[in-house]
Amino acid sequence: MQVMDTSLKLSQLSVTRPSVNQLSKPLLDQLLAQADNLQLGVSQHETGCTIVDAGIKIAGTAEAGRLIAEICMGGLGKVALLTDSSFTNWPNAISVQSQEPVLACLASQYAGWALTHDKFFSLGSGPARALAQREELFMQLEYEDEASSTCLVLETTQTPPIEVIEKILHDTKISAENLTLILTPTTSIAGATQIVGRVLEVALHKAHALHFPLAHIVSGSGMAVLPPVSTDFITAMGRTNDAILFGGAVNLQVKGDDVAAAALALNLPSSASKDYGKTFSEIFKFYSMDFYLIDPMLFSPAKVTVTNVDTGNVFEGGQLNAELIALSFS
Repeated sequence: MQVMDTSLKLSQLSVTRPSVNQLSKPLLDQLLAQADNLQLGVSQHETGCTIVDAGIKIAGTAEAGRLIAEICMGGLGKVALLTDSSFTNWPNAISVQSQEPVLACLASQYAGWALTHDKFFSLGSGPARALAQREELFMQLEYEDEASSTCLVLETTQTPPIEVIEKILHDTKISAENLTLILTPTTSIAGATQIVGRVLEVALHKAHALHFPLAHIVSGSGMAVLPPVSTDFITAMGRTNDAILFGGAVNLQVKGDDVAAAALALNLPSSASKDYGKTFSEIFKFYSMDFYLIDPMLFSPAKVTVTNVDTGNVFEGGQLNAELIALSFS
């Protein structure tokens, strides 16, 4: 009798796992087809790739930001704009949900690909990351992707220099005509919307930093208040962070033992950080505008609910902070 080998790693089964590039392609096609209605600028770069301006020279819209957030999630998440009564004077909110949150958030949406040349710097997010495999994270996820076209989202106020675009083409092994770059300034409505649409991703990233087994995360959803857009970068960055840190709530469904689930609910909220208690702009200025001096444990939703699907027990941690939202947004 032949004994089945059950020791195969996830990487050996990668052919059966969903492709974030292939699943996001229809969403990208929709974005490009509706560019005029979404107030986006679409042009062809000299390299042959497609550039989407989502707030640099053209206004963009919240709906564009919503769709960009879905593209960033590799087609494995649903994002919606809605109204919510959690915060007086700030009724607009964004919700996110995924049945494949680890791949959607960490293998695609997470802004983990640092791209630099001379004075240009931007963090790339979206399905192209899974092709480039430039981050150690993909070895931990044991995830690789294959596709003939791809998309990368950059939080930037300028078109990347040709050297950066050539690096993206080289690392993804995608021909220029099959590469789309979406440029989303934090100071634009589309940019702010897609950033706050990372409320679930922020939770997944911190869960990973807390060494919670990613394989035990079954599904997830989240919601966060949308901030008013600011033309000042520091203010805009502060508000988009605060929208999650003080106005974001996430629900995670996990499996395993209750001790781990309870610890996750306790340590995941932003209030567990030593830097919690001031607006992000205040914290940023306190650390002389050195982003990397801020406690990395701060970057997480305000409120977390963890449900253990194996036991049915529910654990909660953190709370929304209306006072700090009002201080930040006003």
